[in-house]
Amino acid sequence: QVQLVESGGGLVQAGRSLRLSCAASGRPFSSAAMGWFRQTPGKEREFVASIRWNSGITYYSDSVKGRFTISKDNAKRTVYLQMNSLKPEDTAVYYCATRPLPGTDFGSWGQGTQVTVSS
Repeated sequence: QVQLVESGGGLVQAGRSLRLSCAASGRPFSSAAMGWFRQTPGKEREFVASIRWNSGITYYSDSVKGRFTISKDNAKRTVYLQMNSLKPEDTAVYYCATRPLPGTDFGSWGQGTQVTVSS
């Protein structure tokens, strides 16, 4: 069973940057893709970005495209989310998840890390 642990959240001013990390542990580890999602109170969890584990192809939501970058370190089994030019509306709990096989749903959610952007 795969366990995911997010880190790197915090409180920052608008316009600044943060980098989130998501480390995967457990055996066996098999992933077609890793993704970042975020959720604010009273709203559904929304997709932020994802990366295919083998090819490195990335996908972004329109709200973060051009500001956020997802990357991975295969050897460390870690996925990163570099967040630049942060806005107050980026405030949320950020979760990572894994898609074990192509076409399957994202799962094995981490505990989340809080990102708060002040204006």
